[in-house]
Amino acid sequence: MSSPFTPEHVAEWASFGPPLKGKPTPEQQIAANERKNKCTEMKKRLVAELSDPAWTEKKIGKELDRLVEEASKDVAAAADRPEYLDGPSGTRDFYPPEMRVQNWLFDNFRASAKAFGFQEYDAPVLEHVGLYERKAGEEIVDQMYNFVDKEGKHVTLRPEMTPTLARMVLNKTNLQTGEVRMTLPLKWYSIPQCWRFETTQRGRKREHYQWNMDIVGVDHVNAELELLAAACNFFQRLGIGPDVVGIKVNSRAVLEAVLAKHGIKKGQTDTDGGDIFMKACVIIDKLDKIGGPAVAEELLKINVSAESSADILKALEAPTIDELAAHIGSGSEAIDQVKRLFDLAKDYGIDDYLIFDASVVRGLAYYTGVVWEAFDRRGELRAIMGGGRYDRLLELYGGKNCTIPCVGFGFGDCVIMELLKECGKLPDFQGSGVDYVVCAFSPDLYGAAASISSKLRACGWSVDLMPTPKKKVAASFKHADTAGARRMVFVAPDEIEKGVVRIKDLRTKGKDGEAVQVDCPLDEIHTIDELIANAAAS
Repeated sequence: MSSPFTPEHVAEWASFGPPLKGKPTPEQQIAANERKNKCTEMKKRLVAELSDPAWTEKKIGKELDRLVEEASKDVAAAADRPEYLDGPSGTRDFYPPEMRVQNWLFDNFRASAKAFGFQEYDAPVLEHVGLYERKAGEEIVDQMYNFVDKEGKHVTLRPEMTPTLARMVLNKTNLQTGEVRMTLPLKWYSIPQCWRFETTQRGRKREHYQWNMDIVGVDHVNAELELLAAACNFFQRLGIGPDVVGIKVNSRAVLEAVLAKHGIKKGQTDTDGGDIFMKACVIIDKLDKIGGPAVAEELLKINVSAESSADILKALEAPTIDELAAHIGSGSEAIDQVKRLFDLAKDYGIDDYLIFDASVVRGLAYYTGVVWEAFDRRGELRAIMGGGRYDRLLELYGGKNCTIPCVGFGFGDCVIMELLKECGKLPDFQGSGVDYVVCAFSPDLYGAAASISSKLRACGWSVDLMPTPKKKVAASFKHADTAGARRMVFVAPDEIEKGVVRIKDLRTKGKDGEAVQVDCPLDEIHTIDELIANAAAS
């Protein structure tokens, strides 16, 4: 029977102090009586709360005593444990089983990227702080792991990859003319580790890996379509359909039109020199988290009237692109682009994943056009993936002549792993997945075992050569089975004298229901598959 008591119950019971031992003094007896009264009162309360005849006052007292003792042992153990044995807060260790799952996830990222003709790139995890100081007040600037290095340079662990991509493209660009010295469009992807000092919660760590996909040099929605199709391809590979995941799509330019209707224009500054449009975007981006009334209050703080806020919120609630168009007026190029994107999505067969949502704006300052976010339809997780168009970012870094259109997305590993766990879509890897485990009967046969291992590897198989022989043969086979090995090679003296080696296929059964076992000549190791197949058939 599992314990029904919470840490709060245990803490309350512990606050009464330990039971009295030995012959008490008069003062101790008074304290003991007080403890007894408190314990009795709590037990009676819990009997009523649990309403379970199995949990009597006596049993409750014993269980709480046990839990308090366990908690005190944990505290003592933690006090003796050096802090450096734990990773820094918000970081993860990947033991071999977790690493296999991560590699599987990354392999699927790469497979989808390659299926759409993207090329992989990478860069140092360390960047100049100045690369991220784009706009005052951006949350990301305050979340950097930044420091001054031994040369006096202000550097940071990268909090995101897009500015790095911009830097790399600009290094292949003539900054005077804006001519990119590479064939456009560029279709690049990367899976970098990113670092942000922020509050950790489900699906959010202080370090995470992020699948980045970007297209450079295309100024129309065909690029957005290609990226969205690649993301949908990834979901389909993992068996995640549009019934589980949706992608909310909007345009930053549409929001510009909505805000401009109320006198909030891009580049407009307030008395403090801050960008009013960007402040409004950051506030509106919180709509799902804090709700309409709170957004209206925040907008009022930047001098957006209550009447304007109400109309802006009404526009953001428009259920279709047509209704939003009717609200802000006809003739909007941004509206036409979003409509075309949805039309093309039908041709691409991904329209079931896409949903128009006028409230999606994305918080980063550099977005200029279509933006999107992937979400789980149950609404239990953070955004799975987000992206959009950022046509002015390279100009911000390289100068006015470097107006190079770009669009891309970032897809973190944390939230998608949570979703895959909940949907039962993670692969069940057993052991190490090695092809062969080779074990010598005794130390003097280790050389022969090493020679056989080399021959197996030369055939293209992975081999785990056990460095120390097990004392019992059964223990060797158990090790191979636990490791998830396909076959076990036991190097014994009798077989070696005959010029053969005994191989047991742990995954193939013969007609008698037993694992197939063969003796393979040492000079014919390459024929093992054929020998096993013949033995299984006979």
